[in-house]
Amino acid sequence: MAAAAGAFSMREVLDAFRRCVTEQREVLLEPYLSGWRGLIRFLQRLGTVFSFISKDALAKVTLLESHRQRHNFVSLQSMVEQELSAGPAALRARPDSGCRTVLRLHRALRWLQLFLEGLHSGEPRTSVLCTDAYNASLAAHHPWVIRKAATLAFCALPSREAFLESMNVGPPEEAVAMLGEAIPYIGDVYGITQELFERHKLLDLP
Repeated sequence: MAAAAGAFSMREVLDAFRRCVTEQREVLLEPYLSGWRGLIRFLQRLGTVFSFISKDALAKVTLLESHRQRHNFVSLQSMVEQELSAGPAALRARPDSGCRTVLRLHRALRWLQLFLEGLHSGEPRTSVLCTDAYNASLAAHHPWVIRKAATLAFCALPSREAFLESMNVGPPEEAVAMLGEAIPYIGDVYGITQELFERHKLLDLP
């Protein structure tokens, strides 16, 4: 898949999310999807532990890219407005809607944001960081079997140093500094999306 190809650097994620938000506080879909493709490559570099998340995220990114190109959506806000124009009931009846797809990515972005914040903080126990981030985000939306499997898988995570090295931005201290730059941009995109979906009562789309 194109989303998984090429050399990875966490800097591309930083650059993409930096470009996401306009002066009007709209989220541009092209850099949003670019940022997600970078995050997926990051997860794939870490092996099979995160495959249940990376595979689902890749499918959602591919679907959202198809929506963006087919309808010429520029921003998340324009997509939400267009899909809501048919009425909330019609939107809820569409399992492949752009809004539903973004919601799934939005939940996963929160997990990644919290996990990256933990790595930046210096906590050495990556299994604890990842489990805490998962329980505060994705766990509420997964069935018990997946929650149990995820928690067990997190126990096999590599060290914090291995995570920082996998970001491919230089020595650990440079990776930490780059996380300090990237996390606020990711958080900004998350916050704008959360407010938008909350305002339109879309946070519980089936």
